[in-house]
Amino acid sequence: MSAFFLSLFGLGFPPPPCYNNFMNTLDLRPSPIAGTWYEGTPKSLAARVDEYLVQAKLPELKGQIIGVIAPHAGHKYSGRVAAHAFAALRGLNPDLVVILSPFHSFAPYPLITTSHQAYATPLGNIEVDKQVMEELQKNLGIPISPIPNDKEHSLEIELPFLQRVFPHEFKLLPIMIHSQEEAVAKKLGMALARTLKKKNAIIVASTDLSHFYDQQTAHIFDHEMLRCFESFDPSSIFETEQTGKGYACGHAAVAAALWASQKLGADQVQILNYTTSGDITKDYSSVVGYGAAAIIKA
Repeated sequence: MSAFFLSLFGLGFPPPPCYNNFMNTLDLRPSPIAGTWYEGTPKSLAARVDEYLVQAKLPELKGQIIGVIAPHAGHKYSGRVAAHAFAALRGLNPDLVVILSPFHSFAPYPLITTSHQAYATPLGNIEVDKQVMEELQKNLGIPISPIPNDKEHSLEIELPFLQRVFPHEFKLLPIMIHSQEEAVAKKLGMALARTLKKKNAIIVASTDLSHFYDQQTAHIFDHEMLRCFESFDPSSIFETEQTGKGYACGHAAVAAALWASQKLGADQVQILNYTTSGDITKDYSSVVGYGAAAIIKA
């Protein structure tokens, strides 16, 4: 989508008829969460996401950003944290954004993608790069199963941030990970690296941290998992999850992103922000942890 159209949408203006006619030719995945998990109108959504991005204060980032790690709760809970990850992408112009997320529902498939041609949000539509998906599939050797009308929030919740950070048109490579096996995540990461080697792409790993512990306990678990992210040792993420020392519902997505990023030259993960839902609701008895990080090639 062009910067011109996005600027109009952000001000609350509708797209011109010619643009609607073009986008209506695409088979769209309709949003099941717009208006609940995040703002439901172009004007209010753009304003809220922009507010979060403006408020995000980043440490100095030295090197090339290969990818980011962002939380995926409703924007009112994790949006401020997620904004730190996406603010790190300002000024970049990727042709392709890969989003790796968990798949929270039941499915008899290890890896899932949408069968639709584009994702719809109130800010417009983002086309799926079917050609790159086919290339990844050939490199991977494990089926990535396309399904229609999925209800997965953890991938879609990141899209409005991308639409506001990148004013230019880009395509999407959406992959939802149902399998929690380390071998599957590693194969996906290695295949992604081969697929993206000569492409102008950014990787986004979507994950929350611990769920429904009290604030003090959540801090212990979350800081251990964030330490694993920073160590840039994907296997340690699985070990920490399996031994109960820390938790992340998208741990396989993060591990796959790190394996891919390593092969693409990244050598550092920098934590950008951390908080819990309790810091928003002021109920510290049962919280969810949220962290943001940048994956960097020095």
